[in-house]
Amino acid sequence: MLVAFVHGFLLSLGLILPIGMQNGFILTQGALHRRWAGTLPAVLTAAVCDTLLIALAVMGVSAVALHIRWLRYTFGAIGIAFLLYMGASAWRENQGQDESAVTTAWTVRRQMVFTASGSLLNPHALIDTLAVVGGSAAAYPAWPERIAFGVASVLVSWLWFFSLSIAGHLAGRALLGRSSLRVLNRVSAVMMWASAVYLAYIIWHL
Repeated sequence: MLVAFVHGFLLSLGLILPIGMQNGFILTQGALHRRWAGTLPAVLTAAVCDTLLIALAVMGVSAVALHIRWLRYTFGAIGIAFLLYMGASAWRENQGQDESAVTTAWTVRRQMVFTASGSLLNPHALIDTLAVVGGSAAAYPAWPERIAFGVASVLVSWLWFFSLSIAGHLAGRALLGRSSLRVLNRVSAVMMWASAVYLAYIIWHL
């Protein structure tokens, strides 16, 4: 069981480390919220979505989900449209407002919807979790080992997302001026648009 746990931990850490759209969004929210607790909707939603996907992967659902072509394309198209829209929304955030009116931190509902969409409508994330994690978990036929593998993967997700939000919040204390916040919003928008382009590329080559 220990071998399976370490395997799951290291594999998931390698998959989650790159700063993509999801990680960048949580970092940005950490910087924009004056109170760290304001980032919890994004953090908890990301962690819960990862937990759900990892559980499905460990149970062997990956073989079914990844071979339904129309489902992959449908999720991908919705994800691209959503990323383009949210990128445009972030780019326009606070234009023409004075210093006292700057309120760039996203609402609870907006954070949750965006984070869930980024987790569940992204074929690249689904392939990472369902195919890579699911395929690796399948190497352990005994359920106790497979569960240990899954628990380690879930633990990585929860620790990582909380750490990202804390790091973003600590960095954001020095970046609370209007111009800095606007730059953060613009960076977030560009990351969303880049993610949409990359997502389209992934779908095209599926």
